[in-house]
Amino acid sequence: MQRRLHITLFVVLTLALLLISVADLMLGTTLIPLDDIWRVLAGESTNLNYQKIILDLRLPKIVVALLAGAALAVSGLEMQTLFRNPLAGPYVLGINSGASLGVALFTLSAPVMGLVSGSLFMRIGLTGMAWIGSALILLMVMALSRKIKSVSTILIIGMMLGSAISAVVGVLQYMGSDESLKAFVVWTMGSLSTVTRGDIWVFAPAIILGLVLSVSVIKPLNMLLLGESYARTMGLHVTRSRLIIFLSTTLLAGSVTAFCGPIGFVGLAIPHIARMLFCNADHRVLLPATALCGAVVLLGCDIISKWLTLPINTITALLGIPIVIWVVIRNKSIV
Repeated sequence: MQRRLHITLFVVLTLALLLISVADLMLGTTLIPLDDIWRVLAGESTNLNYQKIILDLRLPKIVVALLAGAALAVSGLEMQTLFRNPLAGPYVLGINSGASLGVALFTLSAPVMGLVSGSLFMRIGLTGMAWIGSALILLMVMALSRKIKSVSTILIIGMMLGSAISAVVGVLQYMGSDESLKAFVVWTMGSLSTVTRGDIWVFAPAIILGLVLSVSVIKPLNMLLLGESYARTMGLHVTRSRLIIFLSTTLLAGSVTAFCGPIGFVGLAIPHIARMLFCNADHRVLLPATALCGAVVLLGCDIISKWLTLPINTITALLGIPIVIWVVIRNKSIV
């Protein structure tokens, strides 16, 4: 019975993903009819404007939304399991802030190094610095979590690290040139449309590799739900598993932050939505469910952000904050 329910939910979510993707292709400043979208995708359209809008703007953004939503949601799920903390996530634990610091250092120093905005080397450098920044913060939080067992203390430390990094980024902004400062401020607003078709060739492999690593640790994640001591007694190499989870989270959260800017609350809220829908803690079900929910939600947020002409991280915050409050009220032991 439960298996049938899971299959039904996966089918419904997949259909919702297809419908929202089609709606995202249709809606925008220029409303494109469904039959014209089909002609463009089939290569039969002679309308150059529609071809440019769909193939160069809207379709790449949908691909980015799918990958970014799945990546942020899965990275949040991994951290919640690893720390056994329902409020863990890339945004709350300061990992997004670490990636922001890496991007700020690279962006604000790019004019000095003579790098051209939008070049392939610029994008690779941004991604690399975001990985390094997020990896350093995640390492610090993981090291502290081994010494400090209090969930609320770890959360407070993560937020303080994020605040400290924000202060450093503020100093870097003050010292940066007008051109680099403008580029960084635009990046901080969060956007899926800044990723071009060329950028996807760097962005997609990083996300796919992170998701493959996540799938490879499904069994260790299930064991870690019951604690590291239990996992060791079951023969799990905990250190190696933590390292793979660490690499996966760094790739997923760091890559999305580098290319799309800081998108908050998706990694925190979506795993809880998936748990509510599927009523299952088994990562063989929960991980693909979380990835699918993340893709659906971020695509939906993209449509809303276009309709209201607001940055996408504003929409995700409005979605995520009520869920955070609900988690805190439901899990009174974490405060």
